[in-house]
Amino acid sequence: MKAKLIGLIVVCGVIGVAIGYKTSSDRNRLTTLKGYVGGEKIGFLEDEDVANMLQKKYHLTLDYSKAGSLDMVTADKEGKDFLWPSSQTALELYKQEVGKPVRSDTIFNTPIVIYTRKAVSDALKKEGVVSVSAGLSGSADVYTVDLEKLVGMVEDGTSWSSVGLPQLYGNVTVSSTDPTKSNSGNMFAGLLANTLAGGVATESNIDEYLPEIESIFEKSGYMESSSADIFSEFLKMGMGAKPLVVGYENQLLEFASQQPSKWDKVKDDVVMLYPVPTVWSSHVLIALDDQASGAVDALQDEEIQDLAWKKHGFRTDVSGGSADLSAYDGIGIEETVTQVGQMPNYKTMKKIIDYLDQ
Repeated sequence: MKAKLIGLIVVCGVIGVAIGYKTSSDRNRLTTLKGYVGGEKIGFLEDEDVANMLQKKYHLTLDYSKAGSLDMVTADKEGKDFLWPSSQTALELYKQEVGKPVRSDTIFNTPIVIYTRKAVSDALKKEGVVSVSAGLSGSADVYTVDLEKLVGMVEDGTSWSSVGLPQLYGNVTVSSTDPTKSNSGNMFAGLLANTLAGGVATESNIDEYLPEIESIFEKSGYMESSSADIFSEFLKMGMGAKPLVVGYENQLLEFASQQPSKWDKVKDDVVMLYPVPTVWSSHVLIALDDQASGAVDALQDEEIQDLAWKKHGFRTDVSGGSADLSAYDGIGIEETVTQVGQMPNYKTMKKIIDYLDQ
């Protein structure tokens, strides 16, 4: 009897250990979510600190493919759990094309900027197109560009030589990604529409400006489909190839943080211009299923948000600023981006996209 009792206790113990192991194993099992993301977020997702935190705290790993913000909405979504574009326009397009997602929320923001070189910004300053103001303590000067004046130079066919830059070929143009595929180009199209309309462009007035918007993009020549690719080209190809390039603020901040030796070589030459006005690029995660819904909470984790700003330049504060600007001492950053316009609504942007996609 005693032997049977001991045997029963041993069996129960083994079962208890097995159940405990299974429970622990289930709790620690990683869930892999698959989806599309904008190229400007690849550095953030490849960050080991971010990946480890997602795994340890939320038991998540993200398997992603790069796609333009608008392209991913119309791409094959079979086997995908989420989309992570860079704008509310993409979310509105998803709602129109597919329907209401399981869940969606903005993870972080970054303003649209224009990148250039010191010689170009100096020349445009003399023309009254670029303005410079003192930065915060420890920060470099902050540069802004009057978008209406810059667009006027593009439309008038102003040559680079006429503004004191004979070493640059042709006329003043602004390079961007393809507005029908990528968010940064799409948002620049919205900025152009607002600039030409003298306010927020609407469905009722956009038709008269569509040919002008198309002309401005055509003058820039071949357009990349990824903001990450065009920014890389801007850094590598020098002033002559792409004198003015539309991008995201976070791209330069991430480059300076993650590649300091390369940044040191170009920091006295590369200039970030804040358009007046600019627009916010809101990086909204679209959950296609219940599993991906948890990724929204995980990516909004306070520690992960801190990494997003300090290592990758994404603004995470609800006021449009960020708590610790000292992370980017020596770079001309707007403390809080206040000169921000509203993007045209979805129906207006769709008219622009459809016209440019003909």
